[in-house]
Amino acid sequence: MSSESVSSPKHLTRAEQEVHSASERLNEQIDEALAAVASLRDPDGVGELEARADRLERAARDLSVALRELAEERRRERG
Repeated sequence: MSSESVSSPKHLTRAEQEVHSASERLNEQIDEALAAVASLRDPDGVGELEARADRLERAARDLSVALRELAEERRRERG
């Protein structure tokens, strides 16, 4: 799903906005991690790879939390 299709509705709830933002951050972290893998080939780059892994893990956790909040919001809407 492209980000355009997610953002096309005129009004997103706070939870939907959070999911959208968190998914964008995760995609950015994935792109940066892939670039680091390609460019950091020497042993001195190990720390940088670990730092990228930490950032990627945090971004994935943020998306997971946002999705759970959205699920809860939708559950409340259904009554």
